[in-house]
Amino acid sequence: MQITIEPIGHVRGGRADPVDDDWGASHAAIELDVSRFAPEALAGLDGFSHVEIVFLFDKVAPDAVERGARHPRGRQDWPLTGIFAQRGKNRPNRLGVTVCKLISIDGLRITVEGLDAIDGTPVIDIKPVMREFLPRGAVRQPAWVSELMSGYW
Repeated sequence: MQITIEPIGHVRGGRADPVDDDWGASHAAIELDVSRFAPEALAGLDGFSHVEIVFLFDKVAPDAVERGARHPRGRQDWPLTGIFAQRGKNRPNRLGVTVCKLISIDGLRITVEGLDAIDGTPVIDIKPVMREFLPRGAVRQPAWVSELMSGYW
């Protein structure tokens, strides 16, 4: 089966390089494709504080894609972990998903804070963050994840 997905827009601004940490203060815009969308596609989105952005890690070379396990960030002191038990960019379908603070909407331009994608990144989808879709109950994770994420945002 072949699946074809067209980007709905692209990231503009923010960072030029995919550095691993300090994404929290990053401000970037998402510009929707003007040939496919009009501003009404974003009607009502300004009522939400956060959006979930689905994007493509398009700079990851096919031969860099991980299909098995690896030590996150190459750190031998962290456990060998399957690619589906981490959020690294070298994933089989190279998809990234991030919850961002919605700053503003101007026409087909959405400004967000905390998007860990670089300038030019293709955006696949935008979804409003709804409380009812957030995890119900406690969230658990291994200790190495908290260590890895300590400087991420």
